[in-house]
Amino acid sequence: MLLDAVFFLVRAGLDLFWWAVLLAAIMQTLLSFNVLDGRNRIVWTIADFLYRLTEPALRRVRGLLPNMGGIDLSPLVVLLLITAATIAVTAIQGYLLRSGLYF
Repeated sequence: MLLDAVFFLVRAGLDLFWWAVLLAAIMQTLLSFNVLDGRNRIVWTIADFLYRLTEPALRRVRGLLPNMGGIDLSPLVVLLLITAATIAVTAIQGYLLRSGLYF
């Protein structure tokens, strides 16, 4: 029962971070095309929050990716890594259930 809560919290955290990366990428795109005004206090606060939340993961991936000019593929790579981690967590939980290590 405790492990169910742990697996739920891990998957929920990964899901929330997935959405944060997606929203940060959309927000950055809208700001770069001047669809949203970065001088607006609410827009700036939301963009700054998403930037601070996602930038550590995106910065690591940007360091590994080759320079593609003006295209930033790091959010896509991070989203794929989060999805892979979610699948791995679900597989680990299934393996533990099947092996009888917890019920």
